[in-house]
Amino acid sequence: MTQSATPKPTDKRHHAGEVEPFPSGRITYLAPKPLPTGLPPVDHGHAVGTVTDHYLDFGVGNSFAFSWQMTLFGPFGLFLLGAAIFPLIVFLGGLHFGYGWDGAVEAFKGAFSLGFWVGLGGGLGGLFLAMLPRWQMYGRAEKIAPTRFNRQRREVCFVPEGHSEPIFIPWEELEAWVIESQGATEYGVHRQYGFGIGFRHPETGERFNLEFPTHGLPLSISTWEALRAYMEYEVNTLEEIEPHGELMTGDDAPNEEGVAFFQAARRNVRRRRKAGEVGWIYTFFWYLYHVMTFWTLPNRMVEWENRKLQRLLNRSLPPAMETWSQPLPEDQRARPSDELKRLSQRVQALIDARPTRPVTEIYAQVYAGEKAPARQRA
Repeated sequence: MTQSATPKPTDKRHHAGEVEPFPSGRITYLAPKPLPTGLPPVDHGHAVGTVTDHYLDFGVGNSFAFSWQMTLFGPFGLFLLGAAIFPLIVFLGGLHFGYGWDGAVEAFKGAFSLGFWVGLGGGLGGLFLAMLPRWQMYGRAEKIAPTRFNRQRREVCFVPEGHSEPIFIPWEELEAWVIESQGATEYGVHRQYGFGIGFRHPETGERFNLEFPTHGLPLSISTWEALRAYMEYEVNTLEEIEPHGELMTGDDAPNEEGVAFFQAARRNVRRRRKAGEVGWIYTFFWYLYHVMTFWTLPNRMVEWENRKLQRLLNRSLPPAMETWSQPLPEDQRARPSDELKRLSQRVQALIDARPTRPVTEIYAQVYAGEKAPARQRA
């Protein structure tokens, strides 16, 4: 992800709950003023990287095992298709069409000698294509600093592309939004969602946005809630916001999908099998899937890639950002504004009263009450 000076959303001052329509959809604002959302804090897009007691990195998240499983199994599958499956089909075809055992074996040998090299070439080519986006990501990581949220200072640090010095924005002035759009195709209506944060440069007024696609409105709001909950000391670790799935619900979920993650998932499969929560078919296919995707190798690649990305990102940090990232003594830490406290209490009360009500409607009601005369709000 990159920061850019795009003109969307508009440059006017927004507030949480405001909806800005455009021809094919709408933009719904979640901030300024980071208010409670009522949704669980989950980083569905794996955009959160390092999480410490005083800062969180957003934009270049940790690697995850499934991507490496596909990266490795895809090319290996191409090799198996050429070196094993194709010769086997030729062999069975020879038996079926009456060539006899000897004729089928000769056909198998000929198909194997051809399919092995075709499969090897296809596998190596597939591996190169699968690794190409990762190599490009490594190159970008050396040049792009992550967006850093410092909860002790209650500030957010951006280093947009093309800028050598960081820009520090007060946390309560940061804008956040969800983009919803749709379009008609020959296959039906296609819906798209995106989550974004942005700000206006305090000196030049230039607009900077950081956006990435999501898979739905609740997922976008949950991503924002993960950032908000961290900044307000409601969550403190990466494990609390990572979407590890049903196998990793519990206190043993590691903060990255490395070998420890695999071993914990394996223990949970065994536990659920003994408890009767899953049957032998589920257990068999769980093991089969991981054997076919090289067992713990993807998890080891996750650990290696996370270390590599951390080294590359540390190289790109400006000195001013490193100084700003140092922890502060307790008496020097920033505190939430009285306005944020008041609005948060009103929003939380309305969420508790009707948990199923859309939080954007609650935001709009609260801000409408802020604009009303004091006697009407009472």
